[in-house]
Amino acid sequence: MIPMERHQQIVALLKERGVISIAELSDTLLVSQMTIRRDLQKLEEQGAVLLVTGGVQSTERISREPSHHDKSTMFSLEKQAIGKAAAQTIPLNSCIYLDAGTTTLMLARELALRNDLLVVTNDFAIANFLIDNSECRMIHTGGTLTRENRSSVGEAAARTLRGLSLDIAFISASCWGSRGIFTPEEEKIAVKRAASESSRKRVLLADSSKYNKIATFLALTLSQFDSIITDANLTGLARKELRNVEVELMLAEINKAE
Repeated sequence: MIPMERHQQIVALLKERGVISIAELSDTLLVSQMTIRRDLQKLEEQGAVLLVTGGVQSTERISREPSHHDKSTMFSLEKQAIGKAAAQTIPLNSCIYLDAGTTTLMLARELALRNDLLVVTNDFAIANFLIDNSECRMIHTGGTLTRENRSSVGEAAARTLRGLSLDIAFISASCWGSRGIFTPEEEKIAVKRAASESSRKRVLLADSSKYNKIATFLALTLSQFDSIITDANLTGLARKELRNVEVELMLAEINKAE
């Protein structure tokens, strides 16, 4: 069997099973585990699979991010739970960065009664909410406008962030996994990296539905974060994988009565 045929069979098996061990693939395809590992490395480079300890699991590649409007209707209870949990971690008189996203917008809503914060953001929806509903001081990064996501990206926004000293950067992601956070839009990378570099503490805010999804560009590795706040729907397999990464994991309980 040639490598291309094995690759097709591996992908087909993963669509049925979700996750398979290297030993089982070796037995099923009648090749050595070393050969399977080479096949899996090639498939991971192509974004078709995701390697995990002792095996491989299927993954979903994101080629384009949903619009702000579409994202605002998706997994809202999970995002509310994450926003509430994140708000409780912010000390008095902090300077914080809120990355563009609907999960960080939920965090902004939890800060409406705070008047002690300096909030930096590249998100126009967050800025508009805080202008109308809070007494926080605020800095918008400026930069190149992305209308669909109502935010600023690019080098100008990154330059603003590099000139600041942040206490906490709350960074969003449309795709994340044990490797890190990914984006299909290259111009977002500089902003996320600048926020990370300018902050004493870096926190990933991402709901569990985005776990094990990847896109073309790796923006930050998980080791570059101090903590992750996601929702309690994160699978047991995902929790096991994240134990191998030295990052604090916080699981926000979802209030389904809301």
